[in-house]
Amino acid sequence: MSDEIGVGIFRTEIPLPGNPLRSINSYLIRGDGRWLMIDTGMGRAECRDAMAASLRELAVDLERTDIFVTHFHADHLGLVSELARAGCRVYFNYAEVDLVHKPDHWENVSGVARLHGFPEDELQAAMARHPGRRYQAPELPELTLLREGDQISIGPYRLTCVETPGHTPGHMCLYDAGAKILFSGDHVLKDITPNLSGWVEERDSLYRYLGSLEKITGYDVDWIFPGHRTPFRDLRGRIAELTRHHEVRAEEVLNILRGGAQSAYHVASRMTWAIRCNGWSDFPVQQKWFAGGEALAHLQYLQRQGRVSRERGEGGYTYRIAP
Repeated sequence: MSDEIGVGIFRTEIPLPGNPLRSINSYLIRGDGRWLMIDTGMGRAECRDAMAASLRELAVDLERTDIFVTHFHADHLGLVSELARAGCRVYFNYAEVDLVHKPDHWENVSGVARLHGFPEDELQAAMARHPGRRYQAPELPELTLLREGDQISIGPYRLTCVETPGHTPGHMCLYDAGAKILFSGDHVLKDITPNLSGWVEERDSLYRYLGSLEKITGYDVDWIFPGHRTPFRDLRGRIAELTRHHEVRAEEVLNILRGGAQSAYHVASRMTWAIRCNGWSDFPVQQKWFAGGEALAHLQYLQRQGRVSRERGEGGYTYRIAP
């Protein structure tokens, strides 16, 4: 079922079975004889069925529907090749276009994780089960690439592209200053913190993420329409909470490193996580993957600040408190 959350704006929760995120929000905006879809769901049967039901309910004509994808993760991009029709536009960002076309992407991120202490048996299991690998779009239609400040007009809305790297290298939001709404993708979520990962590329994702939060702090927003969970208000308040969360996380990582040099994987094993397990050994391997990437993101951030240093040994990288 789709909920009308604004004039001509509909939200459908697309299920993500077995995933802690539970579902993804796909938005449909009705224009004058045309539609705009924002994010799609994964390329799996449960997502297809929910999307098909929503399209029937709203009488959406895919032949007259453009699609905007906030970032390259499979829960946002996975169905795009099945939904896109000839003559319709699929909007995407410049920064990630190489990533989605890279045949060796997963080999590259596996190599990074291996260098940062991820055990080989767990790494192979994580790759075999990774939803981003299993349910991504098999091939992509022609993409219309957008940059900061580009606009998409649909119905009464003039949506401006806002580049917000951090969660992913090219994450992009849509903002309508007149309607005071922000489609935030995974940049700002209400009840959960967006995952940050150092596995994809060592470009200091936490530093970039915090900069992207600061960038939108002054936006005049009444409603935030996120990629997951419920729409919410008080953008500045949520940004303050997210910023504080990562400050606390960084201090936790420093405290762990006071015990000596450690890999990102080992740091992750000693961090606190909101997962109901008796200990790290009981963590699902997929959650170890996300936790390890998050630990690495904080280590890279602390390294940028000069608070920790990185060393390369025979087994890969370790981090220690900077002298």
